[in-house]
Amino acid sequence: MDLYGFYTGKIFDAYQYLGAHLQHRGVCFRTFAPSASRITVIGEFNNWQEWEMNKISDGNFWELFVPDATEGMMYKYCIYDRAGNRVEHCDPYGFGMELRPNSASVIRDMDSYSFSDEEWMNSRSDCRKKPLNIYELHLGSFKKPEDKPDSWYTYEEMASILIPYLKRNGYNYLELMPLNEYPCDESWGYQATGFYSPTSRYGTARQLKYFVDVCHQNGIGVIMDFVPVHFALDSYGLAMYDGTPLYEYPNSAVGVSEWGSCNFMHSRGEVRSFLQSAANYWLTEYHIDGLRMDAISRAIYWQGDPARGVNGNAVEFLQYMNQGLKKLHPSAILAAEDSTSFPKVTDPVEHGGLGFDYKWDMGWMNDTLDYFRTAPEYRSREYHKLTFSMMYYYDARFLLPLSHDEVVHGKATILQKMNGDYDGKFPQARAFYMYMYAHPGKKLNFMGNEFGQLREWDEKREQDWLLLDYPIHSGFARFMKDLNILYLEHSALWEKDYEADGFQWIDCHQEPDCVYVFQRTSKTEKIIAAFNFSDRDLSYELRLPECQKITELLRSDMEIYGGNRKRRRPARKITDGRYQAELPAFSAVYYEIQ
Repeated sequence: MDLYGFYTGKIFDAYQYLGAHLQHRGVCFRTFAPSASRITVIGEFNNWQEWEMNKISDGNFWELFVPDATEGMMYKYCIYDRAGNRVEHCDPYGFGMELRPNSASVIRDMDSYSFSDEEWMNSRSDCRKKPLNIYELHLGSFKKPEDKPDSWYTYEEMASILIPYLKRNGYNYLELMPLNEYPCDESWGYQATGFYSPTSRYGTARQLKYFVDVCHQNGIGVIMDFVPVHFALDSYGLAMYDGTPLYEYPNSAVGVSEWGSCNFMHSRGEVRSFLQSAANYWLTEYHIDGLRMDAISRAIYWQGDPARGVNGNAVEFLQYMNQGLKKLHPSAILAAEDSTSFPKVTDPVEHGGLGFDYKWDMGWMNDTLDYFRTAPEYRSREYHKLTFSMMYYYDARFLLPLSHDEVVHGKATILQKMNGDYDGKFPQARAFYMYMYAHPGKKLNFMGNEFGQLREWDEKREQDWLLLDYPIHSGFARFMKDLNILYLEHSALWEKDYEADGFQWIDCHQEPDCVYVFQRTSKTEKIIAAFNFSDRDLSYELRLPECQKITELLRSDMEIYGGNRKRRRPARKITDGRYQAELPAFSAVYYEIQ
């Protein structure tokens, strides 16, 4: 390993040196702990008796070769601080870990699986000019083999369950909530102890590789949530690893996050090398197609508070990491969860940006959901909550997220957020989703939203699939499937997401009637999207001076979806440049024009 690069935060391959590595007739253990006075290894290979590690290199690294240690064996490091106090730690670079509450690392053979996804990897892209329809998923609560909190399908089992569902319902990418090992189920993986360890809740490293491989063979990309900002404070993890704050800040004023976890100290080169090597590890070893980086606002600003100023070291870290990852993996997707107005988040680093491919549009999400919470009689005064997003849209490459964060902790589900009673929520939700899918920006939808989940998400329970037995929910699921497939098939809805000529307002000044009309354009087609978000049936005249033919592609009020309309209008020739659009209350329609 390049020691100078490690200390200066320049390397992306620290995991190839540190950790537990299988060699001929044994395993070599290495760890970085500059302030430790003594380190021993305990594990299944020595009956959990302490075997001394030796200082190597510049004295800050420790090493021990253990003959006959094999794949699957558990181990820990016993680290003694300068005062002789002993703490058992998992391996920061360990490739596997036990299930909580146990905390041992597990030896894994990272070369035992051979991928068969060459075709996918060679043709993969960041989807800037392609459709990107993401299904966000918590692996442990999509479906469960038994109605028990600790009952989970393995990575391999989920491949056969999930992939057909995604293909059938029109999703081409999957976003998995963090798969790194974590001790508290309620943290959903966002407070990690094993940054290089696939959570054992669902199996082994080999099983995860199989899952990703089969996804790729079926045309499904896999994005993983990655947390470069903070880590779990459990004593066996990174906290006070060598008896000193090696990974975290020594000052609790900036060292403890709002979630009670430890903030990474991004000014340290060793921390940067640890994190960017972890990011590269998932992209390289598991063929993960992208990383959605969590809580980026907490890296940009001290404690996420713009009033406290920009954390220049963390910003520099993000720039270097993203630039390096894109050099190593040009077709991988890097997305930022960032709710701030910090500039140039998706600009290239060489132009002063942070180097992300996409940024979550939290403003669009909040404004749009607020609008649909509003009673119809008051929507006219909130009219421009739905036009405001296009005022800033071209400041970044935005992705429209309806994530897990919007369906937990008293926020209600997406369907429940719609104004009105139970039956009245469905037509609004259908119109809402058609607005989302016609709006520029890539799409993300959390599991359960697609069939009208009513109960807030709980990581201990599977989704309420029994709702599909009710016609109103099965109709909504049919609608979402048709909308997703139409999105994938029509280039006007995604080809020019980030080009000004890909979107045009036709009418955004129908405040009294809550009508909105805009056009999406690609090189080969034009689609007009028209919306009536009022509680009154309306007729709206579309003026189409250069149009010769108009075809209804999708209507939200069709009977098969739970509406009243039995069939779409047939394609119609336009001779006078005008078309009378029927817009029932809470409805939307897409037209292809020629």
